[in-house]
Amino acid sequence: MRSLRGPWRPLLAAGLTTALALGLTACDGDTPAGGPRPAAGGKETGDHGGAGAEDLAGRLEEYGIDADRWKEGAWKDWSRDDWLREAGDFVNPVIKGLWKPGRMRDAEDPGRTVTTKDTAAGRGGSDPAPRAVPAEREKTPYHDHAAPVGKVFFDAPTGPMVCSATVVKDPRNPGRSNLVWTAGHCVHAGKEGGWYRNIAFVPSYNDLGKDAAGLAAAAPHESAPYGIWWADWAATSNEWIGQGAGSGGGWLAGPQLGRQAERLLDMMSRQYGGS
Repeated sequence: MRSLRGPWRPLLAAGLTTALALGLTACDGDTPAGGPRPAAGGKETGDHGGAGAEDLAGRLEEYGIDADRWKEGAWKDWSRDDWLREAGDFVNPVIKGLWKPGRMRDAEDPGRTVTTKDTAAGRGGSDPAPRAVPAEREKTPYHDHAAPVGKVFFDAPTGPMVCSATVVKDPRNPGRSNLVWTAGHCVHAGKEGGWYRNIAFVPSYNDLGKDAAGLAAAAPHESAPYGIWWADWAATSNEWIGQGAGSGGGWLAGPQLGRQAERLLDMMSRQYGGS
């Protein structure tokens, strides 16, 4: 595994509703023309030096964060004075081995939902409620049928958390998307706090759709077939930071993922007849 950290341009978020994107490091190796292949095991991307590592070190120093102490457990200090919360304050040092299979299994849903009032306020209250559509269970293995979809894992003051997420196309970087879409409350606590920590994306998590007992006995490549991808940068709306309203949201952006993520999207497009 190697990191493709390098020069990048942050994306500006405007008018988003409970959504965001993640910029992530990339998996090593080329992907065959037939589509992306899962990793041999639940490998983890990380910071292996270069300009990106120097930039992160500088940002940590700016905020008075000792990188070694952070990785040894200082990140667990959620005191309000030390909890970074402003729009440009996001840092997410990679802690290798933190997201072990058992810790991912123990992660909980943050349980934040958008109320009817919030939704109506976000759309002017003029649109009718959509018609209910019966849910259908996705086919497994997910890497064959829904490869771009996965889980975002993160730490909150109450412990490890998890949200659903999916890779999306980046119109500013055709064929080189570095974006993942998920709910805004899965990266920032809004008016109640600041940026969550240790944010990572796992495409096709629990590849075979096993229950809790089955997942506990699953091989690493079954729980994280494409590895664990740590976020490099974040941005969220000022409304979410200041008010924590259900209509808030944000973006995370970072260096290029390479072609892996885009090929996941192309596979999904062919399966569902998208453009």
